[in-house]
Amino acid sequence: MEKLLIKDGYLVTMDPRRRILKRGSVLVEGNRIVKVGKEIKERTDRVIEARGRAVLPGLINAHTHSPMTLFRGAADDMELDPWLREKIWPVEARLKAEDCYVGALLACAEMIKSGTTCFADMYFFMEKVAEAVGRSGLRASLSYGMIELGIPGRCEEELRKGEKLVREHHGSFGGRVQTMFGPHAPYTCSPECLRKVGERAEKHGVGIHIHLSETEKEVREVKEKYGKTPVELLHSLGLLGPRLLAAHCVWITEGEMELMAGRGAKPVHNPTSNLKLASGISPVPAMLEKGIPVALGTDGAASNNSLDMFQEMKLAALIHKGWRRNPTLMPAQTVLEMATLHGAKALGMEGEVGSIEEGKKADLILVDLRSLRFSPLHQVLSHLVYASSGELVDTVIVDGKVLMEGRKLLTLDEEKILKMAEETASRLFEEGDFKEEPHEELFELEDELERKKKKRGKYRAVYRKAHR
Repeated sequence: MEKLLIKDGYLVTMDPRRRILKRGSVLVEGNRIVKVGKEIKERTDRVIEARGRAVLPGLINAHTHSPMTLFRGAADDMELDPWLREKIWPVEARLKAEDCYVGALLACAEMIKSGTTCFADMYFFMEKVAEAVGRSGLRASLSYGMIELGIPGRCEEELRKGEKLVREHHGSFGGRVQTMFGPHAPYTCSPECLRKVGERAEKHGVGIHIHLSETEKEVREVKEKYGKTPVELLHSLGLLGPRLLAAHCVWITEGEMELMAGRGAKPVHNPTSNLKLASGISPVPAMLEKGIPVALGTDGAASNNSLDMFQEMKLAALIHKGWRRNPTLMPAQTVLEMATLHGAKALGMEGEVGSIEEGKKADLILVDLRSLRFSPLHQVLSHLVYASSGELVDTVIVDGKVLMEGRKLLTLDEEKILKMAEETASRLFEEGDFKEEPHEELFELEDELERKKKKRGKYRAVYRKAHR
C-alpha cells in the first residue's frame, strides 16, 4: 500500500485529549492513519510539506440536499411555506436524474474546495448522487427523500425507492458511500408510514434521516393532527433512537431534549438556513449541556446559499452568544467538535472519521495559515472558527487519496462542472408555465385541515352564543 507523509503541519487532532501539535506529522498507509506524532522518520512514497498550514480532520456536513446547488439564489427572502410551494416544488417537478447528477457534482466540488470531506444528503434520484460522490472521491451518507402524505399506496412506493438505494449503494465505492432511509418529515409522512420506515431501517441496519421540528407551524399542525409534537410522535413510533439523524430541531422543549438525550437521537444544527427562512434558533447550548452530540449542517444551497462549513461554524458560534447574551457559550473548541466529532457520531462513523488518530480513515484537510486574516497567530482554534473561510483550504484528502492540492481539484473538472451547472439551471428556470404541481396532495390536505379548523371555530362560537 502507498504511504503518504503529511509533514510538519500545525496539527489539530480532535483526539480524546484534544491535542494540538504546533509541529506534527501524520503518516497514512493506504486509506488509514497509521502514525501521528511530532516527528515521523519513515520512508514513504510521497510527502506533503505542511509547514505553515493547519492539519485537521475533514469537516462533516451532517445535513444538506446536494442537487439543490442548482437552486442557489433562485428563491430568497421568503418564508418556508411559500418558498416551498411557489419556488422550490414547481421546479423540482421538472428535475430529471441527470439534473440531480449535475447539481450533486457542483456540490461535491464546492464541498471539496471548502474543506468538507463527508456529508449527509437527502433528495431525489439518489443513485445519481451516489455516482457523483463516487466520482468526486468524497464520503457520504445518502437517503432518498420520502414524501407520502398519507396517500394510499404511496408509502410502499416510496419505501421501495428508499430500500433500492440502501440495497444497491450501502457500502459502495469502497465503503465511502453509506445509506439511510429518508422520510422527509412527520408532516409529510403518516405515522403508519414512519413506523414502516423504522422497521425497514432496523431490517437493513441503517439509520433514518429526517427533518424534525423545523418550524413553529409544523409543530402546531402535527400536534393538532396527532395529539403529539413531532418529537413525541417519533418516540411513540419507536424511531427516536441513536440511529436517528434529526435535522433542525428548532422548536423543541426541555422535556423533548431530555427524551432525545435518553434515546440517543442525533440533532443537526443548521443556523444559516434557519435564520434565512426565519424558522428560529435551535436551543443548541441547552442540548449540549444535556450531553446531546449536536452536529452541524448547511442545509441545501437553496436556503443557505453556501455549503461552506467554515461559515457555518462561525455563525453557529455567534448567534447563541448574541441570543443568550452570554459570550462564553459555544466556544471555538465546541463548534469545531460539532463539525467533526459530532458529525461523525451523527452518521454512525465515529470509529472511522472525525479526528486524527491512528487507525482512523485518512480524511484530512490542510488550511493555509499564511494569510492576512490569520496574523498574528495567537490561537489556531479561534482563527479556524472565527477568522477562516473555505477559500483558505489548500489540500483535501479523503480515504487516503488527495482530492485537492494547492486549491486545484484533482478528481473533478471544475470548469466543465460550472458549464454544465449553468446550462442545467438555465433550462430548469427558463420562463414557462409550471403546470405540474408536485405534492399537490399536500396542498389539498393542508387546505382541508384549515377548513376543518374554521368549521370547529364556527361551531364553538354558535355554542357559546346559545349558552350565554
